[in-house]
Amino acid sequence: MANDIKYNLNAIVKDNTVTANPDDQVLEIVSQGTADQERIIQEMMKVNPGLELETLRLVFELEKRVVKELLLTGMRVNTGLYTAEVRARGVIMGGAWDASRNSLYVSMTQGADLREAIAVTHVNILDADKNVRYIRDGYADGADVDADTRVPQDGIVATAGRAFTIRGNKLKLAGDDPAVGITLTDADGTETKVPLSTVYVNEPKRLTFLIPAGLEDGRYTLTVTTQYSTSDYLLKEPTSISKEISIGDVPQGSGGSDSDDDSGQGTFG
Repeated sequence: MANDIKYNLNAIVKDNTVTANPDDQVLEIVSQGTADQERIIQEMMKVNPGLELETLRLVFELEKRVVKELLLTGMRVNTGLYTAEVRARGVIMGGAWDASRNSLYVSMTQGADLREAIAVTHVNILDADKNVRYIRDGYADGADVDADTRVPQDGIVATAGRAFTIRGNKLKLAGDDPAVGITLTDADGTETKVPLSTVYVNEPKRLTFLIPAGLEDGRYTLTVTTQYSTSDYLLKEPTSISKEISIGDVPQGSGGSDSDDDSGQGTFG
């Protein structure tokens, strides 16, 4: 790993909602968005402009193919960034595999390269109200909400076909870019857009909208995309923030990993 690489993360201070102590606070890391395969490839080309775009795409696809083959033949894969291995869920009855009862998932842990990078990462604590766009929490219409803090007592759980509220900062939907709006993406990557006509409250610190009817129970990535800015002008390009939520009755620990990340994501703008 190159020793001259500097890593910086931004974070906001939040009240710890699981304790009654007002001085008990936690940090929430602010994300700059989601980097998909194409974004990673573009960043690689910035580092080495001599690389061919199609070659990098081919290498990416080849790596995914090989890693899948290794994992699904019982190998433990260690890339340096992460270590991965396949594990099984469910009780075996009669010594036979039953797909209705048993399933496989991949357990992933950070590798030595990431641990070394984390050790030299600097964290900047920001003024959330002024600088950061983020989703703090959410609750369904009629949910059991603490009267003092308005924090949902049973986690961020929504119901298909019913109203849902999210709170945070700089959430207001604004701008005429086609991407502006609210989407829900399931574990398979299927994206469902929330009709703008079903957004009942559209404020900088609160959005209330109808969860589309017909969505199956499960874990979803809720994404808000907007051109809203606290200045007199809209952002030239839309920016997105995301948070993981559950729709319906989702078993604890579902989602295919040892733990689920419920951290809000935010961007500047």
